Amino acid sequence: MENQDSFSVVEEGKWWGSKQLQQINGFWFMPLVVPGVQRVLAEFNPNPNDVILASFPKTGTTWLKSLLYSIIYPSCLDSLAKHNPHDLVPFLEMRVFSEGSPPYIMPPPNAKTNIFSTHIPYQLLGKTFESSGCRVVYVARNPKDTLNSLWHFVNKWKVAEEGEWGLEEAVEKFCQGIVPFGSYYDHVLGYKMASLKNPNKVFFITYEDLKSDDTKTHVKRLAEFLGCPFGEEDNDKVEEIVRSCSFEVLSNHDVNKSEDSHTVGTMTIATKALFREAIVGDHKKYLNDESIKRIDALTKEKFHNFGIAYGV
Repeated sequence: MENQDSFSVVEEGKWWGSKQLQQINGFWFMPLVVPGVQRVLAEFNPNPNDVILASFPKTGTTWLKSLLYSIIYPSCLDSLAKHNPHDLVPFLEMRVFSEGSPPYIMPPPNAKTNIFSTHIPYQLLGKTFESSGCRVVYVARNPKDTLNSLWHFVNKWKVAEEGEWGLEEAVEKFCQGIVPFGSYYDHVLGYKMASLKNPNKVFFITYEDLKSDDTKTHVKRLAEFLGCPFGEEDNDKVEEIVRSCSFEVLSNHDVNKSEDSHTVGTMTIATKALFREAIVGDHKKYLNDESIKRIDALTKEKFHNFGIAYGV
């Protein structure tokens, strides 16, 4: 694992038209995010009770933010109807440690647990997690759906008005790993290996498992990991959390249907664009057979060689 004290921006590369990314210790970041990332690596000192939601972009982050918030602060479930999940669970690198970013909603009074989120890879931030004893929840998603969702999301940014990100270019850059916070495969592997090494501190779950017919079971597993387990008498509470955090309910709150710009760190996008689709396998409507075969082959090479039967 890299020593986070030695981080540096070492290289630049194109990923979308004339848009550049900068590389820190092997991972790619948008230039405007780099100062926040560097501050997190240098200054972030979580408390043992803190919970960090980690993810690669467009893998279910918004959904997990709402679930974790509801599990840890069950008395504040109505907050989801008033605030976007990204305001309730702020990004470390794009909100908490980013200068000039909009304020976020503070935890409830007397809360013993803070919840933060991050897209920073474990390879960069792992030593901070390990030394603090905080809990980390990581959500992964099938690479083809991740790419598809990322492609749609990027093309809804304000800067996309200058020129769209073509799907063929998106596939190429995704496979090369030259996408924000990429490579995807190294990102997932970092957290997956950490969860195998220390399952009491790193909880690895997939978007597909959560979207299964057994969502309530996985919510109960999350609650147990977070130290606030549900009892047999709490089935109604679990059902209410699952319902309140569902795509259908969240996306229909007025706060999440707005055409007004929402700023997530350095990115400006219409708030409703944060809720596009929640369908497993949606990539089949957009990716051609050649692209699917290429990504599947890469997934087998990257994941299956490590014994991780996921993503194909």
